[in-house]
Amino acid sequence: MEDLKDTLERLIAGKDLSAEETERIFRQIIAGEVDERQLAGLLVALRAKGESWEEIAAAARVLREASLKVPHRLPPDEPLVDTCGTGGDRKGIFNVSTAAAFVVAAAGIKVAKHGNRSVSSKCGSADVLEALNIKVDMPPEMAAECLEEFGLCFLFAPLYHPALKQVAPVRKALGIRTIFNLLGPLLNPAGANTQVLGVSDFRLTEKMAFALDALGCRRALVVFGEEGYDEFVVTGSTKVSELREGRITTYYVDPEDVGLELCEEPEELAGGDAQTNARIIREILLGKDEGPRRDMVALNAGAAIYAAEAVIDLKAGVKKALDILSSGKAMDKLEELVAFSQKHTQ
Repeated sequence: MEDLKDTLERLIAGKDLSAEETERIFRQIIAGEVDERQLAGLLVALRAKGESWEEIAAAARVLREASLKVPHRLPPDEPLVDTCGTGGDRKGIFNVSTAAAFVVAAAGIKVAKHGNRSVSSKCGSADVLEALNIKVDMPPEMAAECLEEFGLCFLFAPLYHPALKQVAPVRKALGIRTIFNLLGPLLNPAGANTQVLGVSDFRLTEKMAFALDALGCRRALVVFGEEGYDEFVVTGSTKVSELREGRITTYYVDPEDVGLELCEEPEELAGGDAQTNARIIREILLGKDEGPRRDMVALNAGAAIYAAEAVIDLKAGVKKALDILSSGKAMDKLEELVAFSQKHTQ
């Protein structure tokens, strides 16, 4: 493909692609019209240059068009939250954003959690959900029913994005972060309009916020935790790029700012395999764990509650999340999802 060679030359020279060119190339990729060697070269060249927010948004538009959708009937102006990260932080902590989803739903906010199996840890969101006895591969109609009935659903990425099968072998062979890691959180099949999105590179917070704005997201907090976590942290500062009404502002949050204690021992947040992480999540949702793991969940859930405009600021969101964890309502939400899953797998 002669035109792709020209594209590669420009990327190597450090020049950004236009939105139109990016869309054309990604349509060729998902149609299987780009051979594996050229695809690998393209992904590496984009990464080396640094993906622009225009390139990220354009690629996401193409992949959104090709994805399956969740046919829910929620009003378009109602907040619908996704809590997820790009992965790749290699920190091996428990599934914070998955646990937070139950807390946010217990606050009465609709949540469509988009996720996959493990990327950089021992246990991805789909792995721990299965260990919690929740059906992860709900087809679109079932996910819509779950969302409408319980205010929460989980969306297994491979089921909704069959076009990405084309690139899986190349991504696996490369073994490095590529633009596809950045695209995953932008492809929510339920059309989430409110996001808490974690990135594992501090340079990406503004880029991803601009991409979300270009894609029509209403409210978002794009976060980078100190030391490379792709979520809000209680072990140090979190960089936040907040998208609100088309404006993006960047600031930093320390746990003490929102009424939480600084955790000086990061190993206290450690996770393990799916069964271990399921046990950790149950203990937090039952109110049995009142340490830094609970605080980490409350901080990330509180951020989503704030992003959904259910409270005036992040500190109030964290307080609401802590109250929900103490009440057991988040555990009730988990049990509702387990019962729904069992009903549909018999």
